[in-house]
Amino acid sequence: MHKQAVRISEKYPDRRDVFLCHAWDDRRGAAKELHDELEKQNVSVWFSEKDVVLGKSLIREIDKGLRTSKIGIVLVTPSMFKSLDVEGIADKELSALLATDRVIPVTHETTFEELRDVSPLLAARSGLSTEASSLEEVAIKIAETIDSDSDF
Repeated sequence: MHKQAVRISEKYPDRRDVFLCHAWDDRRGAAKELHDELEKQNVSVWFSEKDVVLGKSLIREIDKGLRTSKIGIVLVTPSMFKSLDVEGIADKELSALLATDRVIPVTHETTFEELRDVSPLLAARSGLSTEASSLEEVAIKIAETIDSDSDF
């Protein structure tokens, strides 16, 4: 993940720390909460609900967000599973992130075992879970990871 993030940082100096991949149904719930908790930790987050302005192409803006973010966080929820089943936008984001070495899954209201049944490639990545931690604690861990790799 480190090499990929360094390459992104050099090419795009105005990059965000993280790209938050989430299901549409989570945009006002868990995804918004994780976004807010990350920002409290001074993590810059690409979040479609704030970064795609009216009149812009959602897909093109997501493409830019993916390209210019250091790492991707995939918020894995039951809603995400549904979105992946119908091959929605989150499925496209996940495909793009899995092609890199810079993705961290965060399971929320589900488990890595359930994720393994839906996306073995994502489940094989080292990640975080809210099973034993709050979204606030997850955000702190992500911020610490980004800070420890501050030479991005």
